[in-house]
Amino acid sequence: MIERFFLKDYLSFKEVELNLSSGLIVFTGPSGSGKSILINSILSSLGNSNCEASVCESSTSWEFDGNEYGLECDDINVFKHIKKEKSRYFINNQSVSKKSIQNISAKHLRYLSLKDYSDFENENLLNILDARIEKKLKNIFLLKDKYKKTFLKHKELFLELKNIEDEEKRIVELKEFAKFEIEKIESINPSENEDVELLEIKKELSKKEKVLESLSYANEIFNNEHNVFNALDALEIDSAFFSDAMNELRATLDGAEEKFSALEEVDVEEVLNRLEELSEIKRRYGSIKEALEYKENKKIELQKYENIEVTKDELQKKVEQLNIQSDDLAEKLTKLRTDELSLFEKDLNSYLNELYLDNCNVFIKNIDRNELGKDEISISLNGAGLDKISTGEFNRLRLAILALKTENMNKNGGVLMLDEIDANLSGEESMSVAKVLKKLSKYFQVFVISHQPQLTSMGDQHFLVHKENGESKVTRLDFENRIDEIARIISGDKISDEAKKFARELLEG
Repeated sequence: MIERFFLKDYLSFKEVELNLSSGLIVFTGPSGSGKSILINSILSSLGNSNCEASVCESSTSWEFDGNEYGLECDDINVFKHIKKEKSRYFINNQSVSKKSIQNISAKHLRYLSLKDYSDFENENLLNILDARIEKKLKNIFLLKDKYKKTFLKHKELFLELKNIEDEEKRIVELKEFAKFEIEKIESINPSENEDVELLEIKKELSKKEKVLESLSYANEIFNNEHNVFNALDALEIDSAFFSDAMNELRATLDGAEEKFSALEEVDVEEVLNRLEELSEIKRRYGSIKEALEYKENKKIELQKYENIEVTKDELQKKVEQLNIQSDDLAEKLTKLRTDELSLFEKDLNSYLNELYLDNCNVFIKNIDRNELGKDEISISLNGAGLDKISTGEFNRLRLAILALKTENMNKNGGVLMLDEIDANLSGEESMSVAKVLKKLSKYFQVFVISHQPQLTSMGDQHFLVHKENGESKVTRLDFENRIDEIARIISGDKISDEAKKFARELLEG
């Protein structure tokens, strides 16, 4: 629920703070006092409308996954809209996008002003019907879950089978292409890091002649080695260090000479041609490693094409089996729903009669199977579809649907906001709407603007929106002040004793 609302600097409002309760919250006041502006600012704080207020802020007890939006949540989460040069939105003083606020509030708040058809969507109507069945039989939810899993598995395998059938039409082309790609790579037969090794060989070849010439000059040092030994002996210096150094030098030069002599057998043209082949492989596939992986994948793909007939036959059997199972489970759902439909229609019409509407007709027709089964519920009022009835009839029919839904609700349904839902209704019609809203307020926090005494008298909280010296004010009314306000609604600014008496009777009733 929304526990507190704060508004600052919006049109005729300077500053408003409302502490709100659960149940039915009614706003009344003379025309032009700012009631719709106030409702709009509450919606704006929750990302559902736009306004030019400096600050509009709602403190809610809504629970949501803050991690999804990178937010830290509290027991009371504060939604705020600030308008300076541009609009900015916050939750618990953490900046968020308007879209994020809308996504969060959409799970907790509904504004019933225009012809919003979501209550008449097939999924919602089926859920209400199924909840009624579950309350009696305790098995339809398990049946729905089993059907949904079977349906989704059938859909998955059906698409897989279709892909195989599409592939089968061009199987020869696909097989030839896979073979061509495999043979192309195998004809070159690259190995990982082969290009690195060949580039090193190419580098060595480029300096072979120069290195060998240098080695021949360096080997001259060994012709004078004995002279160094003689000199060291004459100086009575241990020659072991010189012997070790010369041995190490001899080994190094011999190794280098052997290495570069071995390159005599290497064909430079072959190295260059091989590097060109490997370069083409890398250009086409990215790297030698990726080319080898691509080749293995093509081999797997080719094997799949070879086995496609076996795979196709097995899939066809599974798809056919799942199709039969899905259809059987869908039929069971249809039977349960059809059996309950007349009672659903009867109870819905009971609410409609309370709301002074004629009976409606509820139908189930078969459609292509989806995750909900193969049933579609449609509702008509006096033989007219929902798009043909008046806004007043539509709103009352929607209230009846909501009331029917609450019969099987076991938790709070969030916040409902309604703007003058009782406008242009007779006293009896207004009282009927008030009674239904009172029932809904056990499951929803309901905000409503009213110009009728019947609905106003049902409020758990009653706020008067009025102007003083051109500034809009909002005052929570106590019992006696409520009597005066309801009497004003009944008789106008000149409140009669009869109006006050009727107002008191309504409140006490």
